[in-house]
Order: sequence, then C-alpha cells, then structure tokens
Amino acid sequence: MEFEGTVFRIMPPTSGTSARGEWQRQEVIFDAQSQSQYPRKICVTFFNKPEEVARLREGAAYTVSIDVESREYNGRWYTDVRAWRIQPKEVAAAPAAAPADVPPMPTSEPAYATAPATQEVDDLPF
Repeated sequence: MEFEGTVFRIMPPTSGTSARGEWQRQEVIFDAQSQSQYPRKICVTFFNKPEEVARLREGAAYTVSIDVESREYNGRWYTDVRAWRIQPKEVAAAPAAAPADVPPMPTSEPAYATAPATQEVDDLPF
C-alpha cells in the first residue's frame, strides 16, 4: 500500500537491545492527503532506518509505501504501520529547453508527404 502525505511531526527515536541485537524505532506522523474533507493523520514506524528519517523534513510532501500488520498479545490486538520505502513527491518540472545544437522541428509537412488529388498513385508490385 502507499499514500501521499506531508510530514506533520517527527517523534524522537526509541532504541533498545533484544536477543537479536540492537534496534532503533522512530515514528513519523504524516498528514495524509485524501479525497475526504477531514484531515487524516497516520503514524508510520521506521524500524532500523535512521538514515531515512534523517532525510525527512517537516512540511515536505512524500509518497510513502507501507505494510500494515496486526498481532495479538494477551487478548489485545496491536497494529503497526511500517514504512518500507519513502520518496519525495514529484514537483511539476518546467519544460526543458532544447539544446543549442539541435535544429528546431519543421512546422509544415514536406512536399513528398501528400500526393495531388488528380494524380493516381499505383505502387502495387503486380
């Protein structure tokens, strides 16, 4: 899944040690752009990706690819929204100017492109 949104707030990182080693988790709150009239906030978790979170800027727009996963613990359900890719949202670029060494395209058709209506062209090989 993916969505487009702007960074609302970057939360401080949480780190610790487990049986598998050191880990770091950081949550980022996005203001999702949707067709709804009400704003939607989505809390996305970045797990062991401090370099990606360091590139984010509050107020900047991004396209975020996420996985949503729920798990049960002691009779309660917990849901994680984890990011696996984030890309800056593309801004409309101005059309690039043609290089100086490329001649401009012709605006009229060449003479060989049209045949006069009175002349019948027979190009069959038999």
